[in-house]
Amino acid sequence: LGLNDAFKAVCRYWDRITHPAQVIQSLPAALATMLDPADCGPAFIALPQDVQGWSYDYPFELFKERTHRIRRQMPDGNEIAAAMVALRQAKRPAIIAGGGVQYSGAVEELTKFAETHQIPVIETIAGRANMVATHPLNIGPVGVTGSDSANAVAEAADVILSVGSRLQDFTTGSWTAFAKDAQFISLNVARHDAGKHMSLPVVGDAKLGLSALASHMTGYSAPESWTSFAKAERAKWDAYVAENVRPGNRPNSYAQAIGIVNDLCGPRDRVVAAAGGLPAEVTANWRTLDIGTVDVEFGFSCMGYEIAGGWGARIAQSEVEPDADTIVFAGDGSYLLMNSDIYSSVLTQKKMIVLVLDNGGFAVINKLQNNTGNESFNNLIADAPTVAEAFAVDFVAHAQAMGAAAEFADTPADLAEAFKRAKAADKTSVIVMNVDAYEGWTTEGHTWWEVGTPSVSDSEKVRAAHEEVESARVRQRKGV
Repeated sequence: LGLNDAFKAVCRYWDRITHPAQVIQSLPAALATMLDPADCGPAFIALPQDVQGWSYDYPFELFKERTHRIRRQMPDGNEIAAAMVALRQAKRPAIIAGGGVQYSGAVEELTKFAETHQIPVIETIAGRANMVATHPLNIGPVGVTGSDSANAVAEAADVILSVGSRLQDFTTGSWTAFAKDAQFISLNVARHDAGKHMSLPVVGDAKLGLSALASHMTGYSAPESWTSFAKAERAKWDAYVAENVRPGNRPNSYAQAIGIVNDLCGPRDRVVAAAGGLPAEVTANWRTLDIGTVDVEFGFSCMGYEIAGGWGARIAQSEVEPDADTIVFAGDGSYLLMNSDIYSSVLTQKKMIVLVLDNGGFAVINKLQNNTGNESFNNLIADAPTVAEAFAVDFVAHAQAMGAAAEFADTPADLAEAFKRAKAADKTSVIVMNVDAYEGWTTEGHTWWEVGTPSVSDSEKVRAAHEEVESARVRQRKGV
């Protein structure tokens, strides 16, 4: 095994070229994998140095210019018919809008379908910008890191149309967020995801699938009482968020920083967050200003993705929306893991605005430790047993050393002024603000989450936490 083999675990296609002729088969296979709507992912081709030196008479046709298209798969008619029957019988329908809506370019179809039939829409983390916050049928984000409004709708819904969602742990509250007798319909290009949780599967493209469903739904509308209930829940959640992001309501917090940026950014500015507590805080508190402007990557809490991903997002954004900004939210832990693309962004003149919100370590994991009955251990620098004398990193000086404009904001008011300067700047800006590790969290909007807790412990707090966690397990739907 060599270094190249390490990529197998994170690639959809992997191959090692041992003869030049192999490229004729491997290259098209790699492209096909990258463009497949169901099984797409990274492709890796290893080209050893000795093979690089070989000559080979390739066929001319291999180098002809061609257009590669992403396939749009039309759903099966029988699956559409079964889904239509279930939807038309629904008294409390809901739509889960996932990231697949974005990938398919199906926002218009989703919105029209929801409006025509007056069905409340709840969003996943990846689908966070399928609707603007002010749309009357946008009831908010659902799941573990969601909103009270969307979770109330999820709990009461009798038929749920999931569009472009993998229905994973955070979306479903470890399968406690929905009624046990609720019927799922899952429209997804991936057969595996479409069949999850005894769903009525509709395997196909979201754009084509929604259009096909719409053609069979003429005359149906969700009961007005149900839609009014969902809107009322959203109004209550909006009031909570408005107070939660208000500067001065508690010590410096993620939510306050998010609220300030939300108020001052442009409608087409793009927001990027990935790891620690920030994805949950952005998902709960960000009010989407325009379609496709929120990128929250929470698949594996990808620490270090934020700045590198933000640079990539800015490269793409600059080609179509050069006057908009890419705004990156990162914690101190993620910054320390991977920050060098601040230098890359300055070097390539791809401006970003990076907010480093410093809570002195990995505070969200410290919170999880405490919530499961454990004492704080080795997550906050201040109480790490291996640290003899704690000190803070000078993130401002570090970012300046990589060519960025950087400054420290002591208060939310300072942050607002710094953000205005960053907006006006012509190169990457880094704004650092300390946030409270204990009091700075959004406390509402959560569902149950299946976290492993010891069933046997000498600690009374651990045993109590275990009992509390297990008491909610009875709400889990069976049949994954």
